[in-house]
Amino acid sequence: MISKDDLKKLAQLSRLRLDAKEEEALIRDFESIIGYISDIQEVVVDEPTPEEGVLRNVMREDGEPHKRSQYTDVLTKAFQKRENNYLKVKKILNQK
Repeated sequence: MISKDDLKKLAQLSRLRLDAKEEEALIRDFESIIGYISDIQEVVVDEPTPEEGVLRNVMREDGEPHKRSQYTDVLTKAFQKRENNYLKVKKILNQK
């Protein structure tokens, strides 16, 4: 399946030095891998049923959402540093 010349060229392109023992081991490994790939290519896959390939929304429906900004005051009062309805945090980004 794979010749020693092919392996040597691949090793050269990969900048690998291989001795004779490593070359033989790699040739066996490559033949095993190529055989496995040919087995995979022969597998017949049934067509998926329509429900398998259909995308659907998995999000829950909102039952009764709370009023807008219902918890804003509670959250901002719990924060140490604030200005109006904004939370002040330590600056972590520098603009250049």
